[in-house]
Amino acid sequence: MILTRSLVAAAAALLTLGTLSAQTRPPTPTSVPVATLLRADPLTLPGAVDSNSPVVWDLYDGRPELYVVTSIAGRPSRANGGEISQLGDPEPVEIEPWPTGGNWMEAVIRDSVGTWYGFYHNENTADIVCDPDTLKTYPRIGAARSTDQGATWTDLGIIMEAAPETFACDTSNEYFVGGVGDFSALLDADQRDVYIYFSQYGREKEDQGVAVARVAWADLDDPVGKVTIWNDGVWLPPMSFEDESGQVHWEYPHATAIQPTTKPWHTGQEGNAFWGPSIHWNDSLQQYVMLLNRTVGDSFGQEGVYVAFNPRLDEPMGWSTPYKIVDGGGWYPQVVGLEEAHGTDAWASRIARFFMSGRSESLIEFSSAPNDSAAQRRR
Repeated sequence: MILTRSLVAAAAALLTLGTLSAQTRPPTPTSVPVATLLRADPLTLPGAVDSNSPVVWDLYDGRPELYVVTSIAGRPSRANGGEISQLGDPEPVEIEPWPTGGNWMEAVIRDSVGTWYGFYHNENTADIVCDPDTLKTYPRIGAARSTDQGATWTDLGIIMEAAPETFACDTSNEYFVGGVGDFSALLDADQRDVYIYFSQYGREKEDQGVAVARVAWADLDDPVGKVTIWNDGVWLPPMSFEDESGQVHWEYPHATAIQPTTKPWHTGQEGNAFWGPSIHWNDSLQQYVMLLNRTVGDSFGQEGVYVAFNPRLDEPMGWSTPYKIVDGGGWYPQVVGLEEAHGTDAWASRIARFFMSGRSESLIEFSSAPNDSAAQRRR
């Protein structure tokens, strides 16, 4: 079927609305919303998953098409189809030039003309600053751009990283000596700034927990050195310096955690830390929803999945106290909206799919008050 010009334009407008920003500025809520899991037929994303999986609507032959980017072992792939339950086989995607190490595409924002801006979690071995034979890594955050719906990407560079002096080379953590990563990136309601809610894994407790950075939407084609870090109510820019060879490096300021760690990483003891924020705008609640992993150990043993709410991205301390919705569970929880041409991992309504590690066995229902019908149900 061939769509008319007017229908194509309408579909493109709907895609733009859902991708860029359908948010309004609601008043501060008087009660914390309720999130309830409802059993559903199992659904697995194509391709193995060990990170958040961005979901994007775009036009294919004039019709809305759903694209999902999954990543495993530092290599992203892309699948597409008519809806989340009808995706084809995953195909590897390329980033040129390939950033050193492994790369997991964790967030994608589509602009009004179909350009995709991707944000990736990058890992390199810590042999430069730690034991030369170490297999442990440190994560960083980078950005890339695609003009072919995520099939290929142009690398835009590393936009955020932790200082090597914050690394814990003697850590008992199985994976990281430090660094920043495991994040969400969303464009704000004014389409002015992209907010990056990320995990930090530094040696000291004050360099851990979920924190926030932002970069101007207008700077995304040249984002290196443009990210500012939220520090105790102030957005601080990085400082640049040159090494002996004349190469420019960026030193990022300390980030204040919005979800602080109470029992820190790198000690070999019982831990208590939130990490891996996955955020979407919930149109039914008119609020942002953040899902979080909570660890019980130094190597990401999963205590549970938690949820928090906030009317605004630009108020980092506005998030409600997280409460548990899954006991134990898997890493990388995320919500995927079910509305055609609109529902993604960054936008959902009252009922959506709930995924962990790329697999869904539940719907998730959001209600604005404890006396709503969803509050009376049980998983």
